[in-house]
Amino acid sequence: MKLKLTIAYDGTAYQGWQSQRSGRGVQDQLHTALAALFPEAPELTGSSRTDAGVHALGMVAHFETAELRMPLRHLPLALNALLPVDIRVLGAAKATEAFHARFGAKGKEYRYRIWNHAAMNPLLRTQAWHVPRALDLAAMQVAAALFVGQHDFRAFTAKRPGILGDSVRTLTRCEVRKRGPEITVVLAGPGFLYKMCRGIVGTLVQIGEGRYPAEAVREMLASRDRRISGVNAPAHGLVLQKVFYR
Repeated sequence: MKLKLTIAYDGTAYQGWQSQRSGRGVQDQLHTALAALFPEAPELTGSSRTDAGVHALGMVAHFETAELRMPLRHLPLALNALLPVDIRVLGAAKATEAFHARFGAKGKEYRYRIWNHAAMNPLLRTQAWHVPRALDLAAMQVAAALFVGQHDFRAFTAKRPGILGDSVRTLTRCEVRKRGPEITVVLAGPGFLYKMCRGIVGTLVQIGEGRYPAEAVREMLASRDRRISGVNAPAHGLVLQKVFYR
């Protein structure tokens, strides 16, 4: 049978979702827990590869097993008893044979938290980017709207070894919201490039600080040049909020 898990984690102590030689990937912790419950030590396939320090509330993953020796509703409890306290399985469900956590995903939503106040909220020190300088929210909202749609986002991705292939992506949402000193950037779309969310958020913050005009987003996108866009926002403010399936 194929089983689908919904997973939340605080990524502070981990080198991202993906398994690592060091064993410090979130996936490594889940593999260890699954191996303790299932004799075949099933391989877990995730819907996304979050970077080191990035968090998740709605990571989806699947695995296959010959037999489940407990009621399905007990599986999250059994796994959580074996996992570190900063990783939790929120739910488990049977999936169809055709289901694939990664290739079946039709969209993802990320959220980035910014604490815009002279003093950092100590309760959010590992969950939000502290930006003490006052930000122009209206300019950030105008700029965010320019990211929506299909664009070549080469200017907002970090380099990886090898040649970057297709860098055209579609954003269905890019919104900037404010509640008190907390600003949240919501980004949604079918897929994202490496560090693309962090490149967009870093640029929006620099626009809010007055370092670029909002309209500069058009020039950045057209340039396809990472050197003329804004900085990457720190990883710890980013959360994979939800993965969408048909």
